[in-house]
Amino acid sequence: MPAGTIYTCPMHPEVRQEGPGSCPKCGMALEPALPSLDDDDGEVCALGRRLALLFALTLPVVAVAMGPHLFGWMWPEPWASIARWAEALLATVVVLWGGAPFFARGWRSLVRWSPNMYTLIALGTGVAWLYSAVAFAWPSLFPPAMHDMHGHVAVYFESAAVIVTLVTLGDFLELRARRRTGEALRGLLGLVPKTARRIGEDGAEEDVPLESLHVGDHLRVRPGEKVPADGSVLDGESHVDESMLTGEAMPVGKVPGDKLTGGTQNQHGALTMRVGHAGTDTVLSRIVAMVAEAQRSRAPLQRVADKVAAWFVPAVVVLAVLAFVAWWLAGPVPTFAHALVAAVSVLIVACPCALGLATPMSIMVASGRGASEGVLFRDAAAIEQLRDVDTLVFDKTGTLTEGKPVLVDVRTFGRERATVLAFAAAVERPSEHPLGAAIVAAAQAEELVIPPVTGFQAIVGRGVTGSVDGHDVALGNARLMESERVEAGAANDFAEKARFKGATAMYLAVDGRLAAVFSLADAVKPSTRPALGALHAAGVRLVMATGDNEATAKAVAASLPIDEVHAGVSPEDKAALIAALKAKGATVAMAGDGVNDAPALAAADIGIGMGNGSDIAIQSASVTLLKGDLAGIARARSLSEATVKNIRQNLFFAFVYNAVGVPLAAGVLYPFLGITLSPMIAALAMSLSSVSVVGNALRLRTPS
Repeated sequence: MPAGTIYTCPMHPEVRQEGPGSCPKCGMALEPALPSLDDDDGEVCALGRRLALLFALTLPVVAVAMGPHLFGWMWPEPWASIARWAEALLATVVVLWGGAPFFARGWRSLVRWSPNMYTLIALGTGVAWLYSAVAFAWPSLFPPAMHDMHGHVAVYFESAAVIVTLVTLGDFLELRARRRTGEALRGLLGLVPKTARRIGEDGAEEDVPLESLHVGDHLRVRPGEKVPADGSVLDGESHVDESMLTGEAMPVGKVPGDKLTGGTQNQHGALTMRVGHAGTDTVLSRIVAMVAEAQRSRAPLQRVADKVAAWFVPAVVVLAVLAFVAWWLAGPVPTFAHALVAAVSVLIVACPCALGLATPMSIMVASGRGASEGVLFRDAAAIEQLRDVDTLVFDKTGTLTEGKPVLVDVRTFGRERATVLAFAAAVERPSEHPLGAAIVAAAQAEELVIPPVTGFQAIVGRGVTGSVDGHDVALGNARLMESERVEAGAANDFAEKARFKGATAMYLAVDGRLAAVFSLADAVKPSTRPALGALHAAGVRLVMATGDNEATAKAVAASLPIDEVHAGVSPEDKAALIAALKAKGATVAMAGDGVNDAPALAAADIGIGMGNGSDIAIQSASVTLLKGDLAGIARARSLSEATVKNIRQNLFFAFVYNAVGVPLAAGVLYPFLGITLSPMIAALAMSLSSVSVVGNALRLRTPS
């Protein structure tokens, strides 16, 4: 990793430091706060090699210790003495070398008085090895009742060695699984090319590293290449695949002046672009940083685990001591040995790692999956709370609708449609009015030849006039028709119906006679109706709050499953509406894309910003939909429900595991069934519990 990289703890995101190390609270190895394409599997490979060597050393220990019990092997002298020494020496190497990281972390936890999983592991393995070493070297220190027929005292070298090896196995499997939680973000980072083709002031082109780009640089993006940075098109026309950003499979046409986003892929045409943002300021970098921050945040459900963890380790130590005393006073002969085994088993089986990982792993995977689906969560609380939303308030323009007018209908009077549309586009092309741009766009979409215009004049509040192919053309509202003395009564019925549907009517006159009337409206996004239908079916109350007039608002709402409409509302009114709904006990989400939506987004329980909206709207939001349509809300809510369910499964498993494992390790079944839990089995169960929690969290990567 580069120098200065900030590392943090998977379970305690508040722990941050420059460079790698161990968490002072839980002892876990710190990880980079932000993923990088430079991340390799070096740590995983090193731990794998260490694990392989530990297995090679531990297997002979187990064979020597368990062989006589399982297969009746009886070692003749001097082989019996050699085997005992081999067992002791190999186990000592495993415990003191292989378990050194555990002892170091356990000691640091005691020094800081922050007991954790490594406190228990260090105590369990340390006690088992120390007792065995003393019993092996000085058996005369122990009472005759603890000696076998050969004068030896039972040792537990194999238990200590197996515990260290199995805990290392658990760490290896857990680390490898945790690495998979960052695959979504590394996949996003991998979308950006490593180099860019920069155009110098003399026109020469050279490939340069991405890190050397600056705002204002001119770049060449050839067909099939990925856009290296955010910016705008200077020259050329092409289509760009923006699916990585929006999820939309259809490539988007790009012409000079259009924005480009780093990581998107150019299709067929060559483009020259100007860099607007580079490095960490690009959209993709901000998305990765936002998702990484959400992954490290703490969900409200984590408070349950935190409260338990605060007293868990001390309570386990007390239980281990009580188990030791109970077995020593009332257990079978040799009582001390049985008491030691019970205490070590309790310490090992109660490792709280699964409890600590239950929530963070689910949040990390859910945040990554959300990013890959175009849904960005600001923090873990947003992921958890979105599922509780029962009321959704949304703006109209840009949220329900495309946010710009489009031509929806044309009524002609004595002339062909293509002719009137070409005339209208010709006289509107010099105009900058959004309605005029919609007519020009419609003519271009139909591949009409747009003739030139002369004598163009824009009349504020009425429309435009000009001469096209020798004809006097006027395009505008009814007031323009009146001033041009054009009889437009034949179009009144059509215009009235357009206004009733929330559209705007524009009249076209050619040589003083009515030629056509155009109906233009801010069209509802194709994804809006199914998205609202899914939310409505899930029991969410849908409320539209817009600054538009009531007729337009009701016209849009008429075809959608909207429960309540508030028209003509100001930004303050929207925020007041949110407050009123919350006062009635509703859990409210607000979806909007404009500056005027920012107060309401901030006032809502969950603010949902549309990715195609203003920066201030996105900054005020808890959830951002990169594609900019309401279908993302349904996806985000479904992911929220799945995540909370997954967290609860993990917490339930962790609690049940400890609730069952600790009593078994203490020996509660021994008086009834003669069953005890070996420290080796306890270590295996502890390791598998952590791995199972991470594995369950990884199920969130794919929709159910």
